[in-house]
Amino acid sequence: MRRKIVSVIVLLAAQLLIVQDARAFPDRPVKLVVSSPAGGPPDIMARLLSDKIAAALCQPIVVENRPGGGGGTIAAKSVLAAEPDGYTLMLGSTSSVLIGPLIQKSAGYTADSFTPVANLAESAEVLAVHPSVAATSVAELVKLAKSQPGKLSYGSAGVGSLPHIEGELLKARAGIDMSHVPYRGGGPAVSDLLGGQIQVMFSALTQLLPNVREGRLRGLAVTSATRSKLAPDLPTMMESGFDQFVTASVSFIVAPPNTPIAIRQQLNDAVAKALASPEVEQAFAKIGAQARPSTPNELGVYMAEQQRRWLKIVETTRITVE
Repeated sequence: MRRKIVSVIVLLAAQLLIVQDARAFPDRPVKLVVSSPAGGPPDIMARLLSDKIAAALCQPIVVENRPGGGGGTIAAKSVLAAEPDGYTLMLGSTSSVLIGPLIQKSAGYTADSFTPVANLAESAEVLAVHPSVAATSVAELVKLAKSQPGKLSYGSAGVGSLPHIEGELLKARAGIDMSHVPYRGGGPAVSDLLGGQIQVMFSALTQLLPNVREGRLRGLAVTSATRSKLAPDLPTMMESGFDQFVTASVSFIVAPPNTPIAIRQQLNDAVAKALASPEVEQAFAKIGAQARPSTPNELGVYMAEQQRRWLKIVETTRITVE
Protein backbone atom coordinates (compact mmCIF):
# COMPACT_ATOMS: atom_id res chain seq x y z
CA MET A 1 0.00 0.00 0.00
CA ARG A 2 2.81 2.40 0.94
CA ARG A 3 4.50 1.78 -2.43
CA LYS A 4 1.26 2.58 -4.25
CA ILE A 5 0.87 5.82 -2.30
CA VAL A 6 4.46 6.81 -3.07
CA SER A 7 3.95 6.02 -6.77
CA VAL A 8 0.81 8.16 -6.89
CA ILE A 9 2.60 11.05 -5.16
CA VAL A 10 5.51 10.85 -7.61
CA LEU A 11 3.11 10.79 -10.57
CA LEU A 12 1.15 13.77 -9.28
CA ALA A 13 4.36 15.68 -8.62
CA ALA A 14 5.58 15.01 -12.16
CA GLN A 15 2.28 16.20 -13.63
CA LEU A 16 2.41 19.32 -11.46
CA LEU A 17 5.92 20.10 -12.73
CA ILE A 18 4.73 19.73 -16.33
CA VAL A 19 1.83 22.12 -15.69
CA GLN A 20 4.14 24.63 -13.99
CA ASP A 21 6.64 24.40 -16.87
CA ALA A 22 3.85 24.98 -19.38
CA ARG A 23 2.62 28.04 -17.47
CA ALA A 24 6.13 29.49 -17.42
CA PHE A 25 6.73 28.68 -21.08
CA PRO A 26 8.29 30.43 -22.87
CA ASP A 27 10.65 32.51 -20.76
CA ARG A 28 13.49 32.67 -23.30
CA PRO A 29 13.99 32.57 -27.10
CA VAL A 30 12.76 29.53 -29.03
CA LYS A 31 15.02 27.96 -31.65
CA LEU A 32 13.47 26.88 -34.96
CA VAL A 33 15.81 24.53 -36.84
CA VAL A 34 15.53 24.52 -40.64
CA SER A 35 16.93 21.75 -42.83
CA SER A 36 17.86 24.00 -45.76
CA PRO A 37 20.35 26.82 -46.30
CA ALA A 38 19.12 30.37 -46.82
CA GLY A 39 16.82 30.61 -49.83
CA GLY A 40 15.46 27.07 -49.69
CA PRO A 41 11.67 26.52 -49.39
CA PRO A 42 11.81 25.60 -45.65
CA ASP A 43 13.93 28.69 -44.95
CA ILE A 44 11.51 30.93 -46.87
CA MET A 45 8.62 29.56 -44.80
CA ALA A 46 10.51 29.99 -41.52
CA ARG A 47 11.39 33.61 -42.27
CA LEU A 48 7.81 34.41 -43.25
CA LEU A 49 6.34 33.09 -40.01
CA SER A 50 8.99 33.55 -37.32
CA ASP A 51 8.18 37.18 -36.45
CA LYS A 52 4.45 36.51 -36.19
CA ILE A 53 4.93 33.42 -34.02
CA ALA A 54 7.38 35.36 -31.85
CA ALA A 55 4.82 38.12 -31.35
CA ALA A 56 2.22 35.59 -30.21
CA LEU A 57 4.68 33.95 -27.79
CA CYS A 58 6.22 37.24 -26.61
CA GLN A 59 9.65 35.69 -27.16
CA PRO A 60 12.05 35.78 -30.14
CA ILE A 61 12.16 32.91 -32.63
CA VAL A 62 15.74 32.18 -33.67
CA VAL A 63 15.93 30.48 -37.07
CA GLU A 64 18.92 28.13 -37.32
CA ASN A 65 19.85 26.69 -40.72
CA ARG A 66 21.32 23.18 -40.55
CA PRO A 67 21.42 21.77 -44.09
CA GLY A 68 22.91 18.48 -45.17
CA GLY A 69 22.64 14.80 -44.47
CA GLY A 70 20.47 13.97 -47.47
CA GLY A 71 16.87 15.12 -47.25
CA GLY A 72 17.59 17.20 -44.15
CA THR A 73 18.54 14.42 -41.76
CA ILE A 74 21.23 16.47 -39.96
CA ALA A 75 18.65 19.02 -38.82
CA ALA A 76 16.22 16.27 -37.86
CA LYS A 77 18.74 14.40 -35.72
CA SER A 78 19.76 17.58 -33.89
CA VAL A 79 16.14 18.26 -32.91
CA LEU A 80 15.47 14.68 -31.85
CA ALA A 81 18.46 14.89 -29.49
CA ALA A 82 17.28 18.16 -27.90
CA GLU A 83 15.50 18.54 -24.58
CA PRO A 84 11.71 18.11 -24.86
CA ASP A 85 11.02 21.52 -23.33
CA GLY A 86 9.59 23.39 -26.33
CA TYR A 87 12.68 25.55 -26.85
CA THR A 88 14.02 23.55 -29.79
CA LEU A 89 11.67 22.95 -32.70
CA MET A 90 12.04 21.92 -36.31
CA LEU A 91 10.36 23.32 -39.36
CA GLY A 92 9.81 19.93 -40.91
CA SER A 93 9.00 19.26 -44.52
CA THR A 94 8.04 16.45 -46.85
CA SER A 95 11.75 15.96 -47.57
CA SER A 96 13.27 16.09 -44.09
CA VAL A 97 10.67 14.24 -42.02
CA LEU A 98 8.66 12.06 -44.40
CA ILE A 99 10.99 11.06 -47.26
CA GLY A 100 14.50 11.47 -45.84
CA PRO A 101 14.36 8.59 -43.33
CA LEU A 102 12.81 6.30 -45.96
CA ILE A 103 15.76 6.89 -48.29
CA GLN A 104 18.57 7.19 -45.76
CA LYS A 105 18.69 3.74 -44.18
CA SER A 106 21.12 5.03 -41.54
CA ALA A 107 18.92 8.00 -40.59
CA GLY A 108 17.92 6.34 -37.33
CA TYR A 109 14.47 7.91 -37.15
CA THR A 110 11.05 7.94 -38.80
CA ALA A 111 8.28 10.52 -38.94
CA ASP A 112 6.70 9.17 -35.76
CA SER A 113 9.95 9.76 -33.86
CA PHE A 114 8.90 13.41 -33.58
CA THR A 115 6.15 14.97 -31.51
CA PRO A 116 3.72 16.91 -33.74
CA VAL A 117 3.11 20.60 -33.00
CA ALA A 118 1.37 22.33 -35.91
CA ASN A 119 0.85 22.09 -39.64
CA LEU A 120 1.82 25.24 -41.55
CA ALA A 121 1.31 25.30 -45.29
CA GLU A 122 1.30 23.42 -48.56
CA SER A 123 2.80 24.49 -51.86
CA ALA A 124 2.67 22.77 -55.22
CA GLU A 125 5.91 21.84 -56.92
CA VAL A 126 6.77 22.97 -60.43
CA LEU A 127 8.89 21.31 -63.10
CA ALA A 128 11.13 23.93 -64.69
CA VAL A 129 13.96 23.96 -67.20
CA HIS A 130 16.70 26.37 -68.20
CA PRO A 131 15.64 28.50 -71.21
CA SER A 132 18.34 26.86 -73.34
CA VAL A 133 16.50 23.52 -73.15
CA ALA A 134 14.52 22.94 -76.35
CA ALA A 135 11.29 21.98 -74.60
CA THR A 136 8.15 23.97 -73.88
CA SER A 137 6.13 21.05 -72.47
CA VAL A 138 6.68 17.88 -70.47
CA ALA A 139 6.10 15.84 -73.63
CA GLU A 140 8.84 17.75 -75.45
CA LEU A 141 11.20 17.32 -72.49
CA VAL A 142 10.60 13.57 -72.49
CA LYS A 143 11.17 13.40 -76.25
CA LEU A 144 14.40 15.39 -75.90
CA ALA A 145 15.66 13.21 -73.04
CA LYS A 146 14.95 10.04 -75.02
CA SER A 147 16.89 11.39 -77.99
CA GLN A 148 20.00 11.96 -75.87
CA PRO A 149 20.05 9.53 -72.91
CA GLY A 150 22.00 10.74 -69.89
CA LYS A 151 22.86 14.13 -71.38
CA LEU A 152 20.32 16.18 -69.45
CA SER A 153 20.90 16.64 -65.72
CA TYR A 154 18.39 17.52 -63.05
CA GLY A 155 19.17 19.07 -59.70
CA SER A 156 17.68 18.56 -56.27
CA ALA A 157 18.01 19.82 -52.71
CA GLY A 158 19.88 16.62 -51.84
CA VAL A 159 19.63 12.85 -51.94
CA GLY A 160 16.27 11.85 -50.50
CA SER A 161 14.68 15.27 -50.95
CA LEU A 162 11.27 15.72 -52.54
CA PRO A 163 12.76 17.10 -55.82
CA HIS A 164 15.01 14.03 -55.98
CA ILE A 165 12.05 11.67 -55.65
CA GLU A 166 10.06 13.66 -58.22
CA GLY A 167 12.94 13.52 -60.70
CA GLU A 168 13.32 9.77 -60.28
CA LEU A 169 9.56 9.30 -60.51
CA LEU A 170 9.52 11.20 -63.82
CA LYS A 171 12.39 9.06 -65.11
CA ALA A 172 10.62 5.84 -64.11
CA ARG A 173 7.24 6.86 -65.49
CA ALA A 174 8.60 8.32 -68.75
CA GLY A 175 11.32 5.74 -69.34
CA ILE A 176 14.06 8.35 -69.70
CA ASP A 177 17.61 8.73 -68.41
CA MET A 178 18.72 11.98 -66.75
CA SER A 179 21.68 12.46 -64.43
CA HIS A 180 20.91 13.47 -60.85
CA VAL A 181 22.97 16.28 -59.30
CA PRO A 182 22.28 16.62 -55.54
CA TYR A 183 23.01 19.89 -53.72
CA ARG A 184 23.13 20.96 -50.08
CA GLY A 185 19.74 22.63 -50.27
CA GLY A 186 17.38 24.07 -52.84
CA GLY A 187 19.03 27.51 -53.02
CA PRO A 188 22.35 26.32 -54.51
CA ALA A 189 20.49 24.03 -56.92
CA VAL A 190 18.36 26.90 -58.23
CA SER A 191 21.50 29.03 -58.67
CA ASP A 192 23.02 26.38 -60.93
CA LEU A 193 19.73 25.94 -62.79
CA LEU A 194 19.70 29.68 -63.49
CA GLY A 195 23.31 29.46 -64.65
CA GLY A 196 22.67 26.50 -66.92
CA GLN A 197 24.99 24.10 -65.07
CA ILE A 198 21.95 21.83 -64.69
CA GLN A 199 19.01 21.84 -67.08
CA VAL A 200 15.99 20.48 -65.20
CA MET A 201 14.57 20.75 -61.69
CA PHE A 202 11.47 20.15 -59.63
CA SER A 203 11.05 22.52 -56.70
CA ALA A 204 8.41 24.35 -54.71
CA LEU A 205 6.40 26.93 -56.59
CA THR A 206 7.36 29.32 -53.79
CA GLN A 207 10.99 29.08 -54.90
CA LEU A 208 10.84 28.92 -58.70
CA LEU A 209 7.80 30.99 -59.65
CA PRO A 210 9.54 34.41 -59.48
CA ASN A 211 12.21 33.22 -61.92
CA VAL A 212 9.60 31.67 -64.20
CA ARG A 213 7.66 34.93 -64.27
CA GLU A 214 10.80 36.89 -65.14
CA GLY A 215 11.69 34.50 -67.96
CA ARG A 216 14.90 33.28 -66.38
CA LEU A 217 13.42 29.79 -66.19
CA ARG A 218 10.71 28.04 -68.19
CA GLY A 219 7.94 26.32 -66.27
CA LEU A 220 6.56 23.15 -67.85
CA ALA A 221 4.01 21.84 -65.35
CA VAL A 222 2.86 21.96 -61.73
CA THR A 223 2.49 18.86 -59.58
CA SER A 224 -0.80 19.83 -57.92
CA ALA A 225 -4.08 18.10 -58.75
CA THR A 226 -5.39 21.32 -60.33
CA ARG A 227 -3.72 24.31 -61.95
CA SER A 228 -2.28 26.98 -59.70
CA LYS A 229 -4.07 30.33 -59.57
CA LEU A 230 -0.65 31.98 -59.61
CA ALA A 231 0.41 30.20 -62.79
CA PRO A 232 -2.82 29.29 -64.60
CA ASP A 233 -1.04 28.82 -67.93
CA LEU A 234 1.01 25.93 -66.56
CA PRO A 235 -0.69 22.53 -66.97
CA THR A 236 -0.58 19.92 -64.25
CA MET A 237 1.58 16.82 -64.57
CA MET A 238 -1.63 14.82 -64.92
CA GLU A 239 -2.74 17.02 -67.82
CA SER A 240 0.71 16.43 -69.29
CA GLY A 241 0.07 12.69 -69.47
CA PHE A 242 1.27 11.48 -66.06
CA ASP A 243 -1.72 10.08 -64.22
CA GLN A 244 -1.61 10.41 -60.40
CA PHE A 245 1.62 12.45 -60.51
CA VAL A 246 0.51 14.67 -57.62
CA THR A 247 3.01 15.93 -55.05
CA ALA A 248 3.29 18.91 -52.74
CA SER A 249 5.85 20.55 -50.50
CA VAL A 250 4.31 20.55 -47.02
CA SER A 251 5.71 22.51 -44.08
CA PHE A 252 4.98 21.83 -40.42
CA ILE A 253 6.52 22.20 -36.98
CA VAL A 254 7.59 19.23 -34.89
CA ALA A 255 9.31 18.88 -31.52
CA PRO A 256 11.57 16.35 -29.78
CA PRO A 257 9.87 13.21 -28.47
CA ASN A 258 7.97 13.52 -25.18
CA THR A 259 7.43 17.27 -25.44
CA PRO A 260 4.38 17.91 -23.17
CA ILE A 261 1.06 18.51 -24.88
CA ALA A 262 0.48 21.67 -22.80
CA ILE A 263 3.60 23.26 -24.30
CA ARG A 264 2.79 22.00 -27.79
CA GLN A 265 -0.69 23.46 -27.53
CA GLN A 266 0.74 26.87 -26.63
CA LEU A 267 2.99 26.69 -29.67
CA ASN A 268 0.08 25.52 -31.81
CA ASP A 269 -2.03 28.49 -30.70
CA ALA A 270 0.81 30.88 -31.60
CA VAL A 271 1.17 29.30 -35.05
CA ALA A 272 -2.59 29.55 -35.64
CA LYS A 273 -2.47 33.28 -34.87
CA ALA A 274 0.47 33.73 -37.23
CA LEU A 275 -1.26 31.88 -40.08
CA ALA A 276 -4.41 33.96 -39.61
CA SER A 277 -2.62 37.31 -39.88
CA PRO A 278 -3.38 39.35 -43.04
CA GLU A 279 0.34 39.87 -43.68
CA VAL A 280 1.02 36.13 -43.78
CA GLU A 281 -2.05 35.51 -45.94
CA GLN A 282 -0.81 38.10 -48.45
CA ALA A 283 2.73 36.69 -48.41
CA PHE A 284 1.42 33.16 -48.98
CA ALA A 285 -0.72 34.36 -51.89
CA LYS A 286 2.34 35.84 -53.59
CA ILE A 287 4.39 32.65 -53.37
CA GLY A 288 1.65 30.11 -54.04
CA ALA A 289 1.41 28.62 -50.55
CA GLN A 290 -1.83 27.68 -48.82
CA ALA A 291 -2.16 27.78 -45.05
CA ARG A 292 -3.01 24.40 -43.53
CA PRO A 293 -3.54 24.96 -39.78
CA SER A 294 -4.13 21.89 -37.63
CA THR A 295 -4.14 20.61 -34.08
CA PRO A 296 -1.13 18.59 -32.87
CA ASN A 297 -3.16 15.37 -33.12
CA GLU A 298 -4.35 16.16 -36.64
CA LEU A 299 -0.77 16.74 -37.74
CA GLY A 300 0.25 13.40 -36.23
CA VAL A 301 -2.43 11.57 -38.21
CA TYR A 302 -1.45 13.40 -41.40
CA MET A 303 2.24 12.55 -40.99
CA ALA A 304 1.44 8.86 -40.50
CA GLU A 305 -0.76 8.79 -43.61
CA GLN A 306 1.82 10.60 -45.73
CA GLN A 307 4.65 8.37 -44.58
CA ARG A 308 2.74 5.32 -45.83
CA ARG A 309 2.08 7.06 -49.16
CA TRP A 310 5.70 8.07 -49.68
CA LEU A 311 6.94 4.61 -48.76
CA LYS A 312 5.07 3.23 -51.78
CA ILE A 313 6.56 5.92 -54.05
CA VAL A 314 10.09 5.31 -52.73
CA GLU A 315 9.64 1.61 -53.43
CA THR A 316 8.61 2.49 -57.00
CA THR A 317 11.70 4.61 -57.61
CA ARG A 318 13.98 2.13 -55.77
CA ILE A 319 16.11 4.87 -54.25
CA THR A 320 18.09 3.88 -51.17
CA VAL A 321 21.20 5.23 -49.47
CA GLU A 322 23.00 3.04 -46.96
